[in-house]
Amino acid sequence: MPDAPLKGWNHIPDVPLRVSPFFRWPLRPLEMLRWVWNSWFLITERLILVGVALASYAWFQPPLEETRVLAASWIVEIWLRNIVLMTVVAGGLHLWFYTFTRQGKRLRYDARPLMKNGRQFTLGGQIRDNMFWTLVSGVTVWTGYEVLMFWALANGHAPLLTWAAHPVWFVALFVLIPVWESFYFYWIHRLLHVPVLYRHVHALHHRNVNVGPWSGLSMHPVEHVIFLGSVLIHFVVAAHPVHILFHLQYYALTAATTHTGFEGLVVRDANRLRLGTFHHQMHHRYFECNYGSLEIPWDRVFGSFHDGTPAADVRIRERRRRMGA
Repeated sequence: MPDAPLKGWNHIPDVPLRVSPFFRWPLRPLEMLRWVWNSWFLITERLILVGVALASYAWFQPPLEETRVLAASWIVEIWLRNIVLMTVVAGGLHLWFYTFTRQGKRLRYDARPLMKNGRQFTLGGQIRDNMFWTLVSGVTVWTGYEVLMFWALANGHAPLLTWAAHPVWFVALFVLIPVWESFYFYWIHRLLHVPVLYRHVHALHHRNVNVGPWSGLSMHPVEHVIFLGSVLIHFVVAAHPVHILFHLQYYALTAATTHTGFEGLVVRDANRLRLGTFHHQMHHRYFECNYGSLEIPWDRVFGSFHDGTPAADVRIRERRRRMGA
């Protein structure tokens, strides 16, 4: 008989959760192709965000000639663009799932309501607190990194990639940025769980035991600097401004989409857009597990992988007990 499902959840996807087939043996080429296809097509966060980056570059991006000299005019333009993007994505998802409850509890992992009050929150309530840290700190740091990278590209301090010179690498970089994100995220996230950093920095994000769209980028400013610092790889790996846009929009905006608290967006009785993962939802409830993602199996390698089964739950609880968590 199959094991009973993990208790305390409103919705559990198919478990056990499995890491990318690129890191399972024996290698199965068809599974690998299916993983890549499902990550990008037909309607996915990644493909949508490539479109957002291209649109941002075409219509809302100052040219490199302008970014050669730091000036309030183009910096404020970028900041306003990012404020609008975050408000549309996080605010729109919050309205859909929590204000208008358009799909009720369908595909919702944790049925408990978001916290309206709480002494742990800076502004007294979860949503206000999350919006404050996301918009005031998160968007500001996000903008600061864009300004730095566009200035560096314009002045030759960072290598510039062009479509004309390297069309294959130009496209491949869009595919590789999320892989780099998975690699980078595990290690900085594990660092943030070191007690001194957790207590003074990362604990702010973990005020959200039950998450909503505004929770994803609700972090301490120091964590924003570390988290979004992934883009500094482009001081080594050449990129075009549209790659910088995609890189930071991917980091910032998928923080909102992956923290909806729902597995996906239901339209006409079908999950049309995959969003939050149960893998990370469990991290917010159990804390000391699933520091990374399913893309690269660091959690499985280092014994912190919770695959959503009762057996894994027992093992993770014992791990937390040994850690004193």
